[in-house]
Amino acid sequence: MSDLTIFQLCLTILAALLIGFSKTGIPSAGIFFVVILASIFPAKESVGILLPMLIAADIVAVIYYRRTVVWKYLIKLIPWVISGIIIGFFVLKSITDDELSLLLGIIILTLIFLHISKNKLESWLQSNFTESSLFLNFLGILAGFTTMVGNAAGAIMAIYLLTKGLKKNEFIGTGAWFFLSVNVIKIPFFVYLGLITPTTLIFNAWMIPAILIGTWLGIKFLPRIPQNHFQTTILALSAIGGIKLIYDGVVYLMK
Repeated sequence: MSDLTIFQLCLTILAALLIGFSKTGIPSAGIFFVVILASIFPAKESVGILLPMLIAADIVAVIYYRRTVVWKYLIKLIPWVISGIIIGFFVLKSITDDELSLLLGIIILTLIFLHISKNKLESWLQSNFTESSLFLNFLGILAGFTTMVGNAAGAIMAIYLLTKGLKKNEFIGTGAWFFLSVNVIKIPFFVYLGLITPTTLIFNAWMIPAILIGTWLGIKFLPRIPQNHFQTTILALSAIGGIKLIYDGVVYLMK
């Protein structure tokens, strides 16, 4: 990390700002800092560098939005998310970075499609499938899996929380508690895989000021966004991130 260029260091600071902003402002903006860090560091190494930075921002979000969490939507997910984390741990040990990129992109775009077209699909199927326990449990497993293998569960949790019709503050507060919980659970797995080390933690510490500035910007920015624009922005950013992940995976497979 000491051999980073000035440009790479500036990009890393930008990623830290986006981490804080995504936790208190626009959650799906998070896909951009995943891409930024993966372009600077080896993909798996970037995952280990990212996790402590996420936890720092999660703590700020939980403190600020502590009164807006809707616990019933989180408690239902716990066993399924843990199952997904365990599955993701074993996959992370064996899958290549580019194969993983393609898989995550397909999952994210599929879920966005389901959310946008759910009314037509439910009418055609004559079943309210997005409210079914099977669908929601599946989302829980996917959230656990994707947060384990790439810290990329933001889009999946966005789809889940949007189906609940939460207001902006409830959306942020509920998501904050979810990610703080699962990110802390992931620490032992990442340490075991050698993705979190004393060196990476020292680097993380240098990024804390930028993360805190990002959380402050998110808190100030969120009230200015109308509810309908909030949901549209989340879905659009999630789609852009999914397309980027698929593109990276396809480029690799065509080599």
